[in-house]
Amino acid sequence: MNADKITVRQITEFLRKELSDYYPQSEIQQFIFFILEDKLGFSRTDLITNASGQIDGKIMDEITNISKQLINYKPIQYILGWTEFYGLNFKVNSNVLIPRPETEELVDWILKEKLPAKPDILDVGTGSGCIAVALAKNLPGGTIEALDLSEKALQLARENAAINSVKVNFYLENILDPSTKLKHSRYDLIVSNPPYVTPDEQQSMSKNVTDYEPHQALFVRHDDPLLFYRAIVNFTIHALREGGWVYFEINESFSSEIAELLKNSNFTDVELRKDIHEKFRMIRGRKPVKATETLE
Repeated sequence: MNADKITVRQITEFLRKELSDYYPQSEIQQFIFFILEDKLGFSRTDLITNASGQIDGKIMDEITNISKQLINYKPIQYILGWTEFYGLNFKVNSNVLIPRPETEELVDWILKEKLPAKPDILDVGTGSGCIAVALAKNLPGGTIEALDLSEKALQLARENAAINSVKVNFYLENILDPSTKLKHSRYDLIVSNPPYVTPDEQQSMSKNVTDYEPHQALFVRHDDPLLFYRAIVNFTIHALREGGWVYFEINESFSSEIAELLKNSNFTDVELRKDIHEKFRMIRGRKPVKATETLE
C-alpha cells in the first residue's frame, strides 16, 4: 500500500481502537458514520462497498484530531459543526443545544395537528432554530416566529433558516421579561423546549452534555422548576388566540405538575405524550374559546 494512501477499513479500525475505552461499540459505529459522511461524503452503503478503497492518507490528521476531541467527550455534532433534525441539516456549536430525537417527536406531533391553513406560530427559546425551521419547512403557508435571549444562538438560527431556504422571523427577547414586545401578538400555536433540568439532576448526566452544552439552555433553578412553563402560560393570556394550542417539551419528573399548571390556567384538551423511550416528555393544551351570549 502506498504510504500516502489509506483505506476506509483502516480508518474504522483506528477509531474503534482509540475510542474503545470511552464509548460502547454501537456509539463508536455511529461516530464512524458521521465522520466519514462529513469528511468523504460517504453514505453508510459506501462504507461497506468501499471499505478497501484507497483515499488520501492526509485525512488521518483530521481523523486523529477528531478522535482526541471525542476522548475528551466533546459531542461529535460540535466537532463536525452540524447535525440532522427532522430530515434537515443544521449547523450547531456550543452556543446552542444539540437537537434531539425527542424534539423531533414534538415537531411531528404539531405537524399532525389540525392547524389553520396559514398558522401563526411562535417558538420560545429557539436555540439552533430547529423547531422553527422544521415547522417553516413543513408549513410553507404559515408565519413562523422565534425568540431567544442569546444573540449568538439567534445568529446561528438565522443561518439555519437560510441553509434550509425558509423564512422565520427571529427576535432577541426574554420570555421572563413581562415587557416583551411580542406579548400582544396573536398566535395559533406556541411551542417551547425551555430549560427544565434541575441542578440535582446534573450528577447523573453525561460529560458530553454537562461539559459542553450551554447551561443557560439546560438548567432551571431547583426551587422553581416550572419557571419557564409558568412564564409562557402567562404569556399566552395575551399572545395566544382562543382555540390556539401550546406545546411543550418537558422534564418527565414534572409531567403531572405541568399538566396541572395548564388545567389550572383553564387550558382544555390537556394531553401528555410519551417519547420513544416510553417517558412523558411532551404535553399540549388548548386555550378555550369563550362562549358568546345570544340575545333572546
